[in-house]
Amino acid sequence: MKTIVLLAALAVAPVLHAQTQWKLATGYRAESFHTRNIVQFAQDVERASAGALHIEVHANNALFKLGEIPQAVQDGKAQAGETIMTSLVRDIPMAGGDSVPFVVRSYADARRMWDVQRPLIEAHMARKGLKALYAVPWPPQGLFTTVPVRSSADFKGSRMRTYNPGTVRIAELLGATPVDVPMVEVNQALAAGKLDSMITSALTGVENQVWGQIKQYYGINAWFPKNIVFVNQRAFDALPAPVRQAVSQAAADAEKRGWEMSAAVAEESVTELQRRGIKVEPPSAILGTELKRLGERFSREWVRSVGSEANQLFIPYYTQR
Repeated sequence: MKTIVLLAALAVAPVLHAQTQWKLATGYRAESFHTRNIVQFAQDVERASAGALHIEVHANNALFKLGEIPQAVQDGKAQAGETIMTSLVRDIPMAGGDSVPFVVRSYADARRMWDVQRPLIEAHMARKGLKALYAVPWPPQGLFTTVPVRSSADFKGSRMRTYNPGTVRIAELLGATPVDVPMVEVNQALAAGKLDSMITSALTGVENQVWGQIKQYYGINAWFPKNIVFVNQRAFDALPAPVRQAVSQAAADAEKRGWEMSAAVAEESVTELQRRGIKVEPPSAILGTELKRLGERFSREWVRSVGSEANQLFIPYYTQR
């Protein structure tokens, strides 16, 4: 009888211990709320799959640099990855929809945008052999200034920090001079009097300790850029059905949790700015109206650059409230 039991245990043991190993690459720091959310996602998958799938998270560009991750996952060099959606724009123009300035003005708007945008992104990713799992926004982009501003007229002759073509265009349309300054050099530029304003999140402001020359923060919610987590479709399809279900459920949970984390981080960051002496307030009615008009202009330009597919995003977004 003991021999039979031992043989049965040996027969079952390989099944119980069989484990698929995935590597998930991200370019963000381990301390980022996005990365912490991914780690929780990986743990949830392993627990729900009874150890059948182990996802090893490689943060801080350790496995691949942020811009290389989509191609690495597509090529199967990593089974999963995370990137900011704007990095996909060259191959998937639709991925830039969430970063058209002054269109999405709240987390509720951002959620509605993603609900419309998701199936469009999924279709494009599928053609590249990728499967979207979930997306989570960064805190909204706000306006930091060294002096109070009430309208676009207050930007005339000032210098605004820019870091991509979109922010350059915003500066020019507001009448400010664009100044290309890496975030790590912002405090130095402020101290030297080379900057008067910048658009970035309250979180980034806190992480870079911009208090000092910066006196004002306006919650203009210029846009809510999102990070997207995705997998190689072949790697996903190779999983047993129960494990695929575990991944999908953990992804849904991660998306919900990630949005809550983003909103909490945004609130905490604004509170910290206030604690550090920065005055926090909404934009004036005049500036708010001017930014809304800029949003309409950017929307038209984006539709022209993307083509008819852009209407599949903006028409539902603006009409299905």
